[in-house]
Amino acid sequence: MRIAIVNDLALAREILRRVVISVPGCSVAWLAGDGDEAVLMAARDRPDAILMDLVMPRMDGAEATRRIMRDSPCPVLVVTATVPGHFDLVYQAMGAGALDAVETPTFGPGGTIRNGDRLTDQLARLGAAAGARGSVERPILPTSGLPPVVAIGSSTGGPDALATVLAYLPADFPAAVLLAQHIAAEYAHGLAERLATQCRLPVRAAREGDVLTPGVVLLAATNDHLALGPDRRLGYTAIPHAAPYRPSADVLFASLAAYTPRDGVGVLLTGMGTDGAEGLLRLRQAGWHTIAQDESSCVVYGMPRAAVEARAASEILPLTLIGPAIIGKIRASGR
Repeated sequence: MRIAIVNDLALAREILRRVVISVPGCSVAWLAGDGDEAVLMAARDRPDAILMDLVMPRMDGAEATRRIMRDSPCPVLVVTATVPGHFDLVYQAMGAGALDAVETPTFGPGGTIRNGDRLTDQLARLGAAAGARGSVERPILPTSGLPPVVAIGSSTGGPDALATVLAYLPADFPAAVLLAQHIAAEYAHGLAERLATQCRLPVRAAREGDVLTPGVVLLAATNDHLALGPDRRLGYTAIPHAAPYRPSADVLFASLAAYTPRDGVGVLLTGMGTDGAEGLLRLRQAGWHTIAQDESSCVVYGMPRAAVEARAASEILPLTLIGPAIIGKIRASGR
């Protein structure tokens, strides 16, 4: 497995080089000193994975990730000096397609490497996907092969609001439905079972590796964040660690903006805080139709308000009109 290293510090590049070659089956494809160079190198020689720094001259790692995933897609792992300290850039890189984020290892006494275990574990997981010839498989599906998607974020008052919206969807609904409700993991499976009794579609907890399936409702069901990856499969990520509400609608929405067709529908329902507003804006910018629940029908008009103020919502609707609006938009897409 050929790994590229992108970092503006020579010392960091050397540490990462040593970590890479310490993992069986891994070698260094090339080194780059900034994001601009990385984009050019990836276009000339696409590696099996890239270790991407964030704070660099000329072009930061988030923008470099976005361009690489657009022009030369391959797995990108953010490696930065401090994940919490660079939260905004980490979030941007994840939204652009980065798989995860780890902190950069450092040199210890006698040239030993400290804090390298997380990175070696990530490289080993990437290596597990290697084919018989030792290259990482890239099961990236063409966008045209995916069903339309409906993504809904909610928090306080969300379980009842979700039931109201889902009750409108017909049994032959042609879109995949993803739910990010702020709820503790121990209650998520019970919520999925309850919602399944209140609508005509099957509802279950989302599992690692799930694919988008028309007419199936998947609920984020761990204390990590549900996200779609570049292989068009669902998985869970702890990043961003600092997100106060979990699972985060922002993380789910941002991943969908990066990897799904442009005829989806994003919805932000009742809830306190601002989670989901930035992600809904990304969906709208990516061509999705976006809906925020109106103030009069919300239990707490926090998340939808933030979306409205950010101009992330194409429509602002009372709860009872959101389900019919979703159906109309999905049918209008003709898929």
